[in-house]
Amino acid sequence: MVKKILKSYDYTLIIAIILLCAFGLVMIYSASMAYAVQRYQVSSDFFYQRQKIFLLGFAAIFLVTAIVPYKIMKFTKWFQLPMVLGSIISLLGLFAFGEVKNNAQSWYAIGTFLLQPSEFVKLAVIIYLAAVYAKKQAYINQFNKGVLPPLGYLFIVCVLIGVQPDFGTAAIIAAISATIILASGMSPKTILKLLLMVVILLLPVILVSWGKVFSDEQMSRLEVLDNPFAKEYVKDAGFHLANSYIAIGSGGVNGLGLGKSIQKLGYLPESHTDFIMAVIAEELGVWGVGFVIFLLGYVVLRGIYIGLQCKDPFGSLLAIGISSMIGIQSFINLAGVSGLIPLTGVPLPYISYGGSSLLMLAAATGILVNVSMFVKFEKKYKNKQTIETQQRSQDGKVFYMQ
Repeated sequence: MVKKILKSYDYTLIIAIILLCAFGLVMIYSASMAYAVQRYQVSSDFFYQRQKIFLLGFAAIFLVTAIVPYKIMKFTKWFQLPMVLGSIISLLGLFAFGEVKNNAQSWYAIGTFLLQPSEFVKLAVIIYLAAVYAKKQAYINQFNKGVLPPLGYLFIVCVLIGVQPDFGTAAIIAAISATIILASGMSPKTILKLLLMVVILLLPVILVSWGKVFSDEQMSRLEVLDNPFAKEYVKDAGFHLANSYIAIGSGGVNGLGLGKSIQKLGYLPESHTDFIMAVIAEELGVWGVGFVIFLLGYVVLRGIYIGLQCKDPFGSLLAIGISSMIGIQSFINLAGVSGLIPLTGVPLPYISYGGSSLLMLAAATGILVNVSMFVKFEKKYKNKQTIETQQRSQDGKVFYMQ
């Protein structure tokens, strides 16, 4: 049995994840050397060494979630309820004990490390919505009974994250939830009804409080997209994006060479986190960028394929939710770095420096690999066993008739 289980793991998916993490570690070392010395007066490998610690935690969490059957998460009493309450309490606690970073009170300081609970809330929302909508399949189109109840939790966490303020993470959670809802089996009529309800509720709030909710700094991120090099923007609101453009343009096709970025030497802020792809483009050119996008695309598309192949509604929604999270975060980061959308401070999955994001991805990716294993195992061995049983039954009937 153990041998059959080991054969059922999706090793191409695992290899893609390992390559992304390893590549990210190398690029974090390259991108953060000058930043560590200039900004924090520490050794050039400071962020590299910390990321190695995070990757050890990644490996441990990934192994546990890849081995323990994902189906145990369907049991509401001892898993989902503590998860839901824990996520809400952790977000509420930020208003009393949270640390402010980048104008958002989104972090807990644990020694020299910072923990961002909203990263783990993303996974909690995926698990909760997948479990609840899988359970409600028999009446998924009954609006008051099947559709609305799970959205109360989603509304609470999005509000708590939005008022930190962290609109980027709140928007990502809402987009992931929308993907799960679309894949849950609801009819187009039910989805349209839900969409109209959301528009009716949110549109007046947005129109009345637009100027109050979004700060001048956040509004300026939208304004600079047209021309970050403009005189009034280049030294202020457009500084990040202008230097990102310079880094991307300097790399060309082949790049300047690993470790030879100029923009990371104090010109490009957050070079090892939000703008690490700009450093990759500068040092490794189109080939480095293409390598990362190819691997991220493979993980996302493979996850969606796993979700479509899974016959268990819970496993299917889990796989699609996790894949959409990785895809949405990747798109927002890459689009922000390239100036397609305003900057939101979203890290690039597996590549950017950061413990909270990486550890959450470890759990999410481990679950995805676990779902994949069950799909392949049931398809290859259980189906084979069923066919053999039916064949023996047929043989017995033939023998009896003779």
